[in-house]
Amino acid sequence: MAAELEDLIPLFRAGRALAWEHHRAVLRAADRQLLLTARTLGEALRARRSIRHLSDVEFKVYSQMGEDGIIEWLVQNLPIRAERFVEFGVGDYTESNTRYLMRNRNWSGLVLDASARHIETITGDEIFWKHDLTARSAFITRETIDDILARSGHTGEIGLLSIDIDGNDYWVFDAIDAVRPDIVICEYNAILGDRHALTIPYDPAFQRAIAHPSWLYFGASIRALEHAAARKGYRLVGSNGAGHNAFFVRAELESLLAIEDRRALPSLFRESRNEDGSLSHVGGLDRAALIADMPVFDVDTGRTAPLASFGDLYSPAWRTRLAPSARS
Repeated sequence: MAAELEDLIPLFRAGRALAWEHHRAVLRAADRQLLLTARTLGEALRARRSIRHLSDVEFKVYSQMGEDGIIEWLVQNLPIRAERFVEFGVGDYTESNTRYLMRNRNWSGLVLDASARHIETITGDEIFWKHDLTARSAFITRETIDDILARSGHTGEIGLLSIDIDGNDYWVFDAIDAVRPDIVICEYNAILGDRHALTIPYDPAFQRAIAHPSWLYFGASIRALEHAAARKGYRLVGSNGAGHNAFFVRAELESLLAIEDRRALPSLFRESRNEDGSLSHVGGLDRAALIADMPVFDVDTGRTAPLASFGDLYSPAWRTRLAPSARS
């Protein structure tokens, strides 16, 4: 019986290899179809020179939400100086803001992530040899970011910078001098509102999952990011419809974009966690109460105080959008 089983092992291995190859072939075919559909959508955007809000031109290929469509529209309507990008906080790069830009337009770039395992996955993917992509493992702080960019060979003018590190986003954005992008995408924490320029106090070792059990204490408000952007010569041109990624362009390019409403939108995410790490689905206005006692830094005044001490966090427009979620 044992001998018969041993005879079956090569057959089993061959069958498994065939199954995996079939699976990969199906994925490649699906990816090709996805790119073809996205390119059709991208061509349709060329006729939309004037839009109400950035969310009107969204479509998703590899981005988390509709950022791929927004990026495509911006690139179509701006004189991009260098077809290069830098993105950090990319995970294994299957979901990102620059993968479609690279696949569709063949831009080159640098991606950074704190996980060495994620970087191994990226360098083992066929996109790594098909494109001019640099991937580095690094824990990013405001003290190290410029050195990391310089050592990776990515400095100077670039087309796009994307920041999503779920923590010191404001502090790192404010510290970057090594690159001068045409477009900046930066995640904001809508729970911190749109009335005050608030961010978590700087902590180079900050980790969102450790800082607070709800996972809602991280990042910066949209107004804080606007302050950092303005100091660096950038202007807000809107956000994605999901209300967590803000888009900025160089101030001298702002007039080239025909966007009626350039405000950032509030998020309706219900990603709060229980003590055991499971989702608790707290939404709307109730989310801020979970982190009311946590300290935040006011960029305008230099004051650090509990979030609750800043009173009303939301403009009437944001409050109207958030209130129905709180009542559900």
